Amino acid sequence: MREIETQVVVIGGGATGVGILRDLSMRGIPALLLEQGDLAHGTSSRFHGLLHSGARYAVKDAKAAQECIEENKIVKHIAAHCIEDTSGWFVYLNEDDPGYLQLWLQGCGQAGIPVKEIPLEEAFRLEPLLSRQAARVFEVPDATVDGFKLLWANVKSAEKYGGTYRTYCKVKSLWLENKDIKGVYAEDLLTGEIIQIRSKIVVNAAGPWSAEIAAMSGFNVHMLKNKGSLLVFNQRMFNRVINRLRTPGDGDIFVPHETVTILGTTSQMVDLPDDNQVKEQDVSYLLEMGKDLAEEIEQHRVLRAFAGIRPLYESEDALEHEGRGVSRNFALIDHEKRDGVRGLVSIVGGKLTTYRLMAEKVTDWVAAKLNVTTACSTAEEPLHHEPPADVWNKARQLIGAAAADKMMERLNEEAASVIAAIEKQPELGQFICECEMVTQAEVLHALQDPAVHSLDDLRRKTRLGMGTCQGTYCTYRSTPMLKDTFGSWERTLKEYRILLSERWRGITPVLWGDQLRESELARALYLNVLDFKAVESEE
Repeated sequence: MREIETQVVVIGGGATGVGILRDLSMRGIPALLLEQGDLAHGTSSRFHGLLHSGARYAVKDAKAAQECIEENKIVKHIAAHCIEDTSGWFVYLNEDDPGYLQLWLQGCGQAGIPVKEIPLEEAFRLEPLLSRQAARVFEVPDATVDGFKLLWANVKSAEKYGGTYRTYCKVKSLWLENKDIKGVYAEDLLTGEIIQIRSKIVVNAAGPWSAEIAAMSGFNVHMLKNKGSLLVFNQRMFNRVINRLRTPGDGDIFVPHETVTILGTTSQMVDLPDDNQVKEQDVSYLLEMGKDLAEEIEQHRVLRAFAGIRPLYESEDALEHEGRGVSRNFALIDHEKRDGVRGLVSIVGGKLTTYRLMAEKVTDWVAAKLNVTTACSTAEEPLHHEPPADVWNKARQLIGAAAADKMMERLNEEAASVIAAIEKQPELGQFICECEMVTQAEVLHALQDPAVHSLDDLRRKTRLGMGTCQGTYCTYRSTPMLKDTFGSWERTLKEYRILLSERWRGITPVLWGDQLRESELARALYLNVLDFKAVESEE
């Protein structure tokens, strides 16, 4: 059994976990983050991508609304390259409750959320697909956020300060002696190796899996696992986040992302933290709900459906047990005070928008336990450091301005080596993924990253296959590079099957019309170009 020693173990590689790793590292506290999958493979990428202004919670959850607007401003400052500052509209329809409208305006004012009314004529001109049932439109500072970019930027920042992380490393048990935390036992899922990790403090930031982590030592953390299903459309239907101005409900928000639009969400309680399969009835239901804001919604093509699990925390004495009614606030559980176990803390609930604040509160607690007095500085130091102007200019010359800008957002200061490779071998500037403008050089660069163990990891790292063709063309184009990296054709085929299986899960519930035709095209490519059928028959 291998042994590792550090001061703090952080369990969970979602937004909160990587935020904690960054904050700990910036304060000089040695820390190791453990994630059972790849970074951002869970809730932090399975959501609508909204950077909340807080307006959605202004009536029922004043504290969450205030936290959101404050963190909205901070995240826009420190992670500008992960944000598209679209603004957001709250649309009041003719049939909606005027009493709620007044409460909403009052709540936004009390939370400090700026609200500006948009004249209807201007609203219809700017957003032609907006329902003509709209009676009033209000603008708030909503934005969209790329969860993948945000998480990787936090990890890269943490590494600069000495923080470390291990993906595909699953915590099997907490290491306790006389109710003192001594560390954790974990399994490397790639090698099967068991690792003993000694630490003074363990932070449980496992999102939907938080209850399972606490239960390893017999503690009960009352988590509600609330599944939200979403639809991805193949075009940018709106240029702003479009919310319905009513009590938050199902299918009442459209979020633009790059070249697609996401419609969400539903709210359904589930038992398992990875129960993220979408059913056909969820798709039909969301489309019906979406008509209220976009009357012509059925004329637009749905690319795929996906779902994420909201990790909602509810205190044992709470009376509300419905997903929409549970506070979007977060809670820090000191298990010494609650369970008599020293050195263990759980951070539960919250939103991606407030991830940095959640990390700050956890790190304040850890720092106090370790007698570290360094103050938090994560709200001031940017995550993104742009490459020098000459690198940027060279990239635009080699691959075009739009592609260069996208690559710079994904790679930050790592872009210099990719541009150098293209300059040396111009053919590496050809696009593997035209939808997301991913070059051969960027794919090769990503495949050299020790954290990329699979084709699915490559997708999250580069956005390969996440555009409107959903990997129909770009995935098989990467075959020669994948074979060189994975070492054999058999391993490459295995990776294809895993990725295509996951993609298929999202496509199956929306398999009609143009999406069905494109799926048949993709099937023909993989059966004929890569001879999948022959491989299947051999097995």
